[in-house]
Amino acid sequence: MPLLTIGLNHTTAPVSIRERVTFGPDIIVAALRSVTEQPGIHEAVILSTCNRTELYCHAEDDAIESTRDWLAGFHGLVAEDIAPYLYVHEGRHVIDHLLSVASGLDSMILGEPQILGQVKAAFQTATGAGRTGKMLTRLFQHAFSTAKQVRTDTAIGDSPVSVAFAAVSLARQIFADLSEQTALLIGAGETIELAARHLVQNGIGRIIVANRTIARAQEVAQQFDAFAIGLTELPAHLPEADIVIASTASPVPILGKGAVESALKRRRHRPVFMVDIAVPRDIEAEVADLEDVYLYTVDDLDEVIQGNLRSRHEAAEQAREIIKFQVDEFLAWMRSLDAVGLIQDYRKQACEIRDEVLGKALRMVEAGKSADEALNFLAQTLTNKLLHTPSTQLREAGSTGRRELLEAANALFQLGHGNPGND
Repeated sequence: MPLLTIGLNHTTAPVSIRERVTFGPDIIVAALRSVTEQPGIHEAVILSTCNRTELYCHAEDDAIESTRDWLAGFHGLVAEDIAPYLYVHEGRHVIDHLLSVASGLDSMILGEPQILGQVKAAFQTATGAGRTGKMLTRLFQHAFSTAKQVRTDTAIGDSPVSVAFAAVSLARQIFADLSEQTALLIGAGETIELAARHLVQNGIGRIIVANRTIARAQEVAQQFDAFAIGLTELPAHLPEADIVIASTASPVPILGKGAVESALKRRRHRPVFMVDIAVPRDIEAEVADLEDVYLYTVDDLDEVIQGNLRSRHEAAEQAREIIKFQVDEFLAWMRSLDAVGLIQDYRKQACEIRDEVLGKALRMVEAGKSADEALNFLAQTLTNKLLHTPSTQLREAGSTGRRELLEAANALFQLGHGNPGND
């Protein structure tokens, strides 16, 4: 079957290997052109994220080794460097794998929705580069519709399992009404953006985004109608915060015990909920000793996350049933391609016979023959020519006992002839 996937992901390769075979936006188009220039590769899509690098190809059956060598060679590696970490899928397994990936069943966080957008972007890039055709276009469109069905028909996305969601869930337990609260988000990465989104969805009153680079803080703040500050302004704004969520890449703490003590005094000891998602920590551990501070670390959020993961695993079983059915649907379409080609060839042959006989009939009229005589010639000759080869083959099948061909002809022409070959 002309489908091939070669790749590695977070379950088969450590980050030290994954980072050596990624395709950034600056090289991916060149890579797509390069791989489709390899013998036996007709179409290609490259999916490259922090957790996976995968090549999806419409390829000849013997293209596995050359494609694997290409993947290593493109990155200046030898095949042996990455061979232990690679997986190879062919035929049905390619379809099953892509549908699972697009639906979030193969992600580090089960059911996470971001991967579908990444798969769509990978397909759009390949299509824009002219590296997709009928096969991969149909396959990826099928994957997109299947992922949508999984999201609609199962609860796999109903129980968020990110630390950002867990943090906001705990905040809701401490503050019954978030509309009167101010949240201070320290950092401006993906986790902070996700936390901001969850807070807005839960009706937070006000958001302050603090980041070392003020321009980046402003980018995030603009999305959520928030206020942006630099880290140097934290002491001035910390007393305003009822909720503090920190997630930076700083090697040392951003908030110390003394700064929080000062903020509590200015707050007249109104309680503060703090979540430190960062590793290493952004908030000194000693802050947890202060009264009126509820400090949680990423480890404390695990119970919330694990509970929601259990719910997602149940939904994943339903999702796999959907995917199994959709794999069969795509395989049926692929099998139909053989019939399409056969039908086209048969029609072409019939049209050639028609044109040949029609030409002779017209020449008869031009030569003075009557219209009736020409039409009679056309009908009889066309019928004989169209039936000659099938009749010869059926007669031979009868004499050699090829019962399966006789039964197929009976079904094909819907003749209603019972028990062919046993008359």
